[in-house]
Parts: sequence; C-alpha cells; structure tokens
Amino acid sequence: MAQRFQLNGWVRNLPDGNVESLFEGTVENLHRAVEWCRTGPPGARVVEVKEKWEDYQGDFKGFEVRYT
Repeated sequence: MAQRFQLNGWVRNLPDGNVESLFEGTVENLHRAVEWCRTGPPGARVVEVKEKWEDYQGDFKGFEVRYT
C-alpha cells in the first residue's frame, strides 16, 4: 500500500495486536492511505483508525517494516 501511494515512513505491529505507522507523502496520497487503513489487508479486522496530522518533516527516504 505504501508503495502504491508513494509514501515514505514505517509500520509495525504492536504486542497488543494494534498497528502503528507513520506516513509521509502528498496530502492526497495520505488521505488515500488512511482510507485504505480503515479496511486493511485481506484477513484484517480493523476496529478503529486514529489519525494525528503533523507538518511534513522529510525524515524518511523510503518505507520500512519495523519489528518490535
């Protein structure tokens, strides 16, 4: 999904079953990504999506899966 929407940042699964991510990209693509997250990948059960918007920092040059 991140590649499709040309996003930079990261994603990780948390021990409690939640997923945490940080995306950087165009506002349009960020909105698309958030909408995708409301459904998630096949087999996912999404209960809630919390968003926190911040000013663009340009800290990431790609997208990575982080392991906790």
